[in-house]
Amino acid sequence: MKLTPPLQQATLLRRYKRFLADIETPDGEVFTIHCPNTGSMRNCWAENTPCWYSDSGNPKRKYRHTLEVTTTPEGALAGVNTGRANALVEEAISGGVVSELQGYESLRREVRYGDENSRIDLLLSGPGGDCYVEVKSVTLAEGSRGYFPDAVSSRGAKHLRELQKLAESGVRAVLFYCVQHTGIETVEAAREIDPAYAAALDAATAAGVEVLAYRARINAAEIALFEAIPFS
Repeated sequence: MKLTPPLQQATLLRRYKRFLADIETPDGEVFTIHCPNTGSMRNCWAENTPCWYSDSGNPKRKYRHTLEVTTTPEGALAGVNTGRANALVEEAISGGVVSELQGYESLRREVRYGDENSRIDLLLSGPGGDCYVEVKSVTLAEGSRGYFPDAVSSRGAKHLRELQKLAESGVRAVLFYCVQHTGIETVEAAREIDPAYAAALDAATAAGVEVLAYRARINAAEIALFEAIPFS
């Protein structure tokens, strides 16, 4: 995903009230921007570290700028705009990066499905049948290990139940971890944070739900998935 114009660099002073962050630009201007991440952002930012933000160019927005990339305490980069995850995965599939999801003729977003009034992030269709792909953005790391979720996620567990039902009925179902963190080399369930999610994931994979994890390269001009990493 080419970022046009490129992201602008600043210093992240603090993140608060979940949706707000204060930054300082290189010329000393301090202002508040939107933080588009509803999770805890645990371990993926620190005060007074470099960050990158985008400008919507819309003066009517209360906060026209958006926090996009942070620097972790270990010095890695984390893409904290979870709203980009679906587009990153779609681009990687369409570009042939995700070898496991090739051979489909069409791709649709946000299609209603399931018994719990859900919407699948990506629905791939082809002569061989459909493939339902649920995308999750991973930014929580401890060392080189990535974890999901970073907070209790009843919604994530619901999606796993929906995928499990699909798999049990013979439909291909995929949980896709979009790893927007340059320091993560493997992904696993955050069992200590959300035991219910981990149990739902175990049940889903036992029923045939596939799990893929791909990590991104991140810089001011581009965020793009480029390689698969192990899930355990």
